[in-house]
Amino acid sequence: MTKTGQTRDVYQQVAERLAGAERVCALTGAGISRESGVPTFREADGLWNRFRPEELANVDAFLSNPDRVWEWYSWRRKLIGNVRPNPGHSALAELERLLPHFALVTQNVDNLHRQAGTRDVIELHGNILRNKCQKCGIVFEPGTPEAEMDFEPGTLPVCTCGKEGLLRPDVVWFGEMLPERALARAWDEAQSCDVFLSVGTSAVVFPAAGLPYQAKSAGAVLVEINPNRTELTPVADHVISEPSGEALPEVIDRLRALKTTT
Repeated sequence: MTKTGQTRDVYQQVAERLAGAERVCALTGAGISRESGVPTFREADGLWNRFRPEELANVDAFLSNPDRVWEWYSWRRKLIGNVRPNPGHSALAELERLLPHFALVTQNVDNLHRQAGTRDVIELHGNILRNKCQKCGIVFEPGTPEAEMDFEPGTLPVCTCGKEGLLRPDVVWFGEMLPERALARAWDEAQSCDVFLSVGTSAVVFPAAGLPYQAKSAGAVLVEINPNRTELTPVADHVISEPSGEALPEVIDRLRALKTTT
């Protein structure tokens, strides 16, 4: 059988698994965002080549030099502002509408899943378009005036809490714990799902990397969609070695066809 034939068989097999599932959980990583043109966390150019991400994305760096940290995040926000969701994001949003229960867990901070139409997104690493106060901890959602506050040379965004706290992007920095509620939900969804999709993630950054293994140990069918081989590949029940923007729409088309014939 040709490679193309094998791939098409896998598409059908995954669609059939999804059609028979009551609960589905998906985990997405940097790969799906890269397909939209979002640079990976460690990609930079010009000035930022002189710094390692660890030197910028941590509380100590922010407290000692908030101007430099904010300048870096403003640069990243402008990059993200120029990209749009790709067919992979849109297919996952469609999956949420087609299935009885669908949970989307992401390690990405770029807000593209929400832009694509997914309503319930579990963001393990935060959202770069949100701001939060370093002092009082209040979080400001995208679209609010406080979330729109950004860095301008000589002026740092300050919270309205009255405690003179500096606003910072609501993302998880090195040395910080993942949001407790988001992580607990992610584990619950992984443990209770019938099918677990690992999409565009290298599956090496814990604790998120543990989710697919937890799902499989609890009896879920494990599906990996990634053009690159990962540590998860040998244990996955189905592997589609294609970009998510190509693979997921094909799976959705087959899932719709199955649903119309039942």
